[in-house]
Amino acid sequence: MQATAYTYDPQTRSGSVLLDDGTPVPFDAAAFDAGGLRLLRPGQRVRIVLEGPTNATDTGNAADAAGSGGEPRVTLVTLVTF
Repeated sequence: MQATAYTYDPQTRSGSVLLDDGTPVPFDAAAFDAGGLRLLRPGQRVRIVLEGPTNATDTGNAADAAGSGGEPRVTLVTLVTF
């Protein structure tokens, strides 16, 4: 799934992304580290993997992940490559 980097704190290596529907979803240092990035700038397009109660993944959507009452969780953030 693709999103747009919204916030990033280099001290904690955490931040948030905006899904294409405008929904902000936070990510932690583990998700950032899993993507192998060194820096992230707001506005960059990123590929994310979401996990949630229904195990929505890279091809799922956030509504499916949140549908069972839980919040989606980003487990990987990396740059979009063409």
